[in-house]
Amino acid sequence: MAVLCVDAGTTVVKAVLFDEEGRELRVARQATQVRRGAPGFSEQDMDGVWDAVVHTVRAVVDARLEPVRMLAFTGQGDGCWLVGPDGRPTGPAILWNDGRACDIIDRWEAGGVLDAAFKINGNYGFAGTSGAILAWLRAHDRARLDASHQALYCGGWLFLRLTGEYAAEESDAASPFLDIRTRAYAPEILDLLGMPWAERLLPGVRGDGDRIGQLRPLAATELRLPAGLPVVMAPFDIPATALGIGAVTPGQACTILGTTLSTATPVTVVDTSGPPAGMTLPSGVPGGYLRSLATMAGIEAVGWGMKLIGLDKPDGISDLAHTADAGADGLFFLPYLSPAGERAPFRDTRARGSLSGLTFEHTRAHIARAMLEGMSYVVRECLEFSGVRATELRITGGGANSEFWCRLLADVTGVPTMRSADSELGAKGAYIAALVASGAEPSARAAAERHVRPRDVFEPDEKRSALYDELYADFLAVRDGTRDQWERLAVSRARPRPADETGSRRSSA
Repeated sequence: MAVLCVDAGTTVVKAVLFDEEGRELRVARQATQVRRGAPGFSEQDMDGVWDAVVHTVRAVVDARLEPVRMLAFTGQGDGCWLVGPDGRPTGPAILWNDGRACDIIDRWEAGGVLDAAFKINGNYGFAGTSGAILAWLRAHDRARLDASHQALYCGGWLFLRLTGEYAAEESDAASPFLDIRTRAYAPEILDLLGMPWAERLLPGVRGDGDRIGQLRPLAATELRLPAGLPVVMAPFDIPATALGIGAVTPGQACTILGTTLSTATPVTVVDTSGPPAGMTLPSGVPGGYLRSLATMAGIEAVGWGMKLIGLDKPDGISDLAHTADAGADGLFFLPYLSPAGERAPFRDTRARGSLSGLTFEHTRAHIARAMLEGMSYVVRECLEFSGVRATELRITGGGANSEFWCRLLADVTGVPTMRSADSELGAKGAYIAALVASGAEPSARAAAERHVRPRDVFEPDEKRSALYDELYADFLAVRDGTRDQWERLAVSRARPRPADETGSRRSSA
């Protein structure tokens, strides 16, 4: 019998049918739209996400070769997916990469609130967390907040549509309100944030031993599946992807080259004594955690760069970068392109990207190489910041389709990189979570050893790694020198513009 798994990512929803050996029988994908209706805003139609789930599930179910015995799912994390007492959305989902609450986060940081909360939950706040978004809504859209019954996450929204139950998977709930050690909501964090009023909006937390619901009749009809089918709520997409690629023990680091560059390392003990940054998440391995550092910009920066230099094929930037020498002839790219700034391994809402070192001698190839190198330096910085020595780096996400980038990451980090034979690792993680939750496998480690199959491994080149050690130090120096300018750039952006100038910019856009 087959296991049907869904991964509701930020820009694409995927449905995968796995056989008993964990092989992909059929995959369907449906793009979803992220709306940026105002500066800093990043929203999604909640019903549109559900419709994409229905579309992809039907596509694999209608062609299935064997009965489905379980449905498991994962989805994007953070953000705020508000519903009313009737379970209907009270507005669009406000996503993890939304920047409207930057001022609130800056205020919490200046007051030491974020540092204090990190000691309890191991998660350093940023504008796209549910706490910051709820605080913004209380100040700017009180009517919507008052009309809302539960502040869900993407996974909670899908669980509600599938089972009729309100819940937050513990990896979702981890930021910002959870005590990461007890895995229960911490009233002291609500007090720190000045948000005791938000307690009524928090759904019950579910995790290890409590992941399974039943498919309700209405959803069963929409999905063309039998009512009562077990529904497994897996961790959100970052820890689910780590499960799916087999990063389940310390040393097995994982990087998602996706909408975010998310670098994560399994740990067995929570440590909040170091500099606060990133996330500490329940990993889906019973009793285990994931130290995760996820940037605000990932391969969306690659797409932006491709448009900038006139490329239209997905592998174009790698092909072009390959023609330039390591180091891009002294050109450095800071990949901080998100309007919300950066959140890991440092947090600065003012962070902005740049190309440094340009001369007339640089070509499109140098720019392409500098972009991929800059993003690889960020991965290395996140690996080092985690404090856990990586013995291997397992790579997934859209960027992992580039063999050149995988080799580059091995050289830049000095760690062997591995790609999986599976195409959808978030869905594969949901599959492994379902096997463990249902008792079909005794542990996540056993499930990973049986069902995760390497596609290829890239060993670092000794000479190139030595060069990249020096170039990485240069990258950090360039970045540190640029950080002093971010406040000036923020002031410049905020200056009023004459009406005719603003009008001409909009008309030419």
